[in-house]
Amino acid sequence: MKEHMLVILPHPDDESFGVAGSIALKRKEGIPVTYACLTLGEMGRNMGSPLFANREVLPFIRKRELEAACQAMDIQDLRMLGMRDKTLEFEDIELFADRIEELINELQPTLVVTFYPEHGVHPDHDATGRAVIHALKRLPKEKRPLTYCMAITKNREEALGKPNVIIDIREVAKVKLEALKAHRSQTEGLIKEMEAKYNENNPEIMNWLFEQEIFWTYKWD
Repeated sequence: MKEHMLVILPHPDDESFGVAGSIALKRKEGIPVTYACLTLGEMGRNMGSPLFANREVLPFIRKRELEAACQAMDIQDLRMLGMRDKTLEFEDIELFADRIEELINELQPTLVVTFYPEHGVHPDHDATGRAVIHALKRLPKEKRPLTYCMAITKNREEALGKPNVIIDIREVAKVKLEALKAHRSQTEGLIKEMEAKYNENNPEIMNWLFEQEIFWTYKWD
């Protein structure tokens, strides 16, 4: 079966923080990557640092930033699903899963990446993970694609065990940095702070983002 990676996350910049390096590695191998971004993050609190956005223009800014980040990662298939930021937990799970299932049936991915349900911290993260897993459970076990989940809760290893997928992304670290920088309204202040603190005696400031990406394969019932 021809490889195809499908990333399903709720907000612009989720992909750059969590999976940009893995995406860049797949694209270097010529493997197609589809990114389904559910919202435009229009309810985000960050308006740039220094401030340059406001509530009215933020969705348009974040859309452009998302497109720029995808260009940096060489994602050639970006799907913006137009769902509403900070409301995904209130979506009907069956209808939500229907939209995910349509993508899966169309693309026939061999790898799906999303958030691990209940380990995403943000309600939209958890709702997305639940909908993706719900859609995948509709498939027979033998037809389910490999599923990598991001977990960012403090108790993740206690609940899930240690991550069983660790991907070395050092060779594409610059791609990940460019993807993060593309989300300027959300990341500019953070990156400046990290760069100011970074030096040879304090390398962990950057290493946690740019050396490896970790995932948990979903544990099917």
